[in-house]
Amino acid sequence: MALTPEQQAVVAQPADAAVLVVAGAGAGKTHTLVRRLERLTSDEDVRAGEILALTFSRAAVRELRSRITGAAGAARAVRVATFDSWALEILTELAADVDWQSRSFDDRIEAATDLVAKGLADELYEDDLRHVLVDEVQDLVGARRELVEALLDRYDCGFTVVGDPAQSVYGFQIDDPAKRAGEVNRFFDWLRGTFGDELVELELTRNFRVREEEAGIALPFGPELRGRAEHHTGSSDAEELHRRLKARWHDTLHLGDLDDPFVCDALRSYEGSTAILCRTNGQALLVSEDLHRAGVPHLLQRSAQDRVVPGWVAGFIAASTTPHATRDVFERYLSGAAPHVDAAMAWGALVRATGRGAGGDTVDMMRLRSLVAAGRVPDEITAPPSADLVVSSLHRAKGLEFDRVLVVDPGGFGFDREYDHAEEARLLYVGMTRARDQLMRLSAPHARTVRIDKRTGRWARFGYQAWMRHGLELQAGDVHATDPAGTHLFTADPTAVWRHLESAVQAGDPVVLRRVDDGAEEPGMSPPYLVLVDDVAVGAASVGFRTALHRHMPYGRRNWPVSITGVYIEAVETVAGSDAAGKRAGIDTGGIWPAPRIGGLGRFTYDKSSDPTEGPIDE
Repeated sequence: MALTPEQQAVVAQPADAAVLVVAGAGAGKTHTLVRRLERLTSDEDVRAGEILALTFSRAAVRELRSRITGAAGAARAVRVATFDSWALEILTELAADVDWQSRSFDDRIEAATDLVAKGLADELYEDDLRHVLVDEVQDLVGARRELVEALLDRYDCGFTVVGDPAQSVYGFQIDDPAKRAGEVNRFFDWLRGTFGDELVELELTRNFRVREEEAGIALPFGPELRGRAEHHTGSSDAEELHRRLKARWHDTLHLGDLDDPFVCDALRSYEGSTAILCRTNGQALLVSEDLHRAGVPHLLQRSAQDRVVPGWVAGFIAASTTPHATRDVFERYLSGAAPHVDAAMAWGALVRATGRGAGGDTVDMMRLRSLVAAGRVPDEITAPPSADLVVSSLHRAKGLEFDRVLVVDPGGFGFDREYDHAEEARLLYVGMTRARDQLMRLSAPHARTVRIDKRTGRWARFGYQAWMRHGLELQAGDVHATDPAGTHLFTADPTAVWRHLESAVQAGDPVVLRRVDDGAEEPGMSPPYLVLVDDVAVGAASVGFRTALHRHMPYGRRNWPVSITGVYIEAVETVAGSDAAGKRAGIDTGGIWPAPRIGGLGRFTYDKSSDPTEGPIDE
């Protein structure tokens, strides 16, 4: 695709230039960045290893990597990473004696920032860093902003940073509301203050995403939102702008309500890609529940940090009989177990991640087991499967695009003093600019009694009385993984359960968690629960879930649900457990096996004799 004059101006900047690019929604920034990398590695004689490319999310990394694969020359070898994975790399190189995997994301970011700022990372970057490329810089807040500022301040190298203040929606990551507003555009202000006249500021204004006029009705609000963020104008202006944008959303075609069969048929029959975008993850869970009930296939968008290693990885490890697996072995296994997987992509990712073994183009199986255990399987492998219909929060849809977008009613204007009209307007703008062809609106699901449970941080169903508990969100890690299924809480042939998971359990299958009444109730935990699909046990609830359920239930008298429904299979994933437990079960795979990944906003069913609606419980 030919470059526009605006894009060409970005691409043509010299390698040592300090470049800030403000790129509007759908302005072709990824294409521009790939072409810039091509020029840096050809005309500017910058080696791929002298370029550090960083972006906000794994989805953005995958997108940029996929584009780079088709780039010309040495640009194909440029490494792209998230801020989090880059920070972990620094810490692993310079402070290997610490178990950084067990630390929080913020802890790792802050520790890496300290190393860079004090010059302790100079041995890694001082002589081998000529250009830094950073995408989505409007989302740099708090610790991540400080990390990138330390990097650009410390090293004498050129940079190209790209972002759009109109799409800054991650201020919520700053806990203090008084500091939150100040983070918007703060990185842009720092760049201008630090580099002054040396900073080259460029813009990408042409939209390449929108193909039908109706899909672009929010685009005219971009400059106004951008200007507000840059000049920090007053709250009254923000409220008025938010109202006008909400009015434009209301002008779109109203598809209806998900309890209308016509609406569900329209979602099933559409031939392009569709996204249903929700204001909160709680709304997304309720929309997903309605779609499951109507039998509409869909994918619930995961968080940026949530990675799923597909179950076929465990199967490949079990099928390999040599320390280094060849491509023939891999493709034979995949053709039978997971024919939908792009074999060339998966093989290339595994070879790059495990290093070349004794046979050259082979996968080191011991290294692969270690990567699974450490949670470092390549992003290409852990990417969510493609889906015609995606349900997502507005935040998680950042950077994505679809043929048709349905924005769920984001609600009215809050009366809370902390309600930020400017941020709400930017968030709605992000959602309304994801569409290529059609932008519509959808009625919100009924969510009056659904809210975040402060004790657990999970979405939950409450009753009309404060002590009532009617359901709790199921999340990643809620299925026991330390032991193979069939050896913990229920007795079955672990190999047979493995085969059942591979052959009979599918994404979207309904799940029931059933209480084990004879299980010993341990301190700080609920009773045990079996995980059943079609009344067949495929796992057990984890300690993490049982602890969360214990914290969620009211104090005084806890009435444990006899079963939990409204839960669904998200995937069959590969997990890492105890190698010894696996060998005892007859599974000699280095502690690797499959387990069901479950999710949804669960519903509690109680024994009538212990129904929690009988009377109040002392909190």
